[in-house]
Amino acid sequence: MSNIKEEWFPLIDETGLVVGKALRSECHSGSMLLHPVVHLHIFDKQGRLYLQRRSMSKEIQPGKWDTAVGGHVDYGETIEEALHREVREELGITGFEPIHNFTYLFQSSVEREMVYSYRTIYEGDIVIDPEEIDEGRYWDIDEVMAHMGKGVFTPNFEDEFQRLLTILR
Repeated sequence: MSNIKEEWFPLIDETGLVVGKALRSECHSGSMLLHPVVHLHIFDKQGRLYLQRRSMSKEIQPGKWDTAVGGHVDYGETIEEALHREVREELGITGFEPIHNFTYLFQSSVEREMVYSYRTIYEGDIVIDPEEIDEGRYWDIDEVMAHMGKGVFTPNFEDEFQRLLTILR
């Protein structure tokens, strides 16, 4: 992103109300400025979960398997607009019906996010963005469970996957 103008993210309070804005670099600097992100879990009709392996060039959790789509909300954008933009940019998907799972706070050593988590069932073509994603594939739920806690997935995915299982059961 060195040649691209840096992105502005909305800053929000713990109710999701926009209270300001900050640059991406400020939000990822350990400042703990709360900003919104969107996640989409994609299932096929057999109940398998599509996951992406994050590009090795990513600043956070490179090379780890993660939620099918995860991205930041841009300043001035709604949650729904960000979700549809990120899904289109990362996987080339435009036709899907998102179902809201839950919203929660996630904090790592470098950032603090309000995660708006969604799911969908999708059977169409997926075209990954090679700058964002090294590969993607569907996983059986048992296969995901067998790899939990072994450093294969991002910590955020593992936490969110456990939350997701509680509402799907």
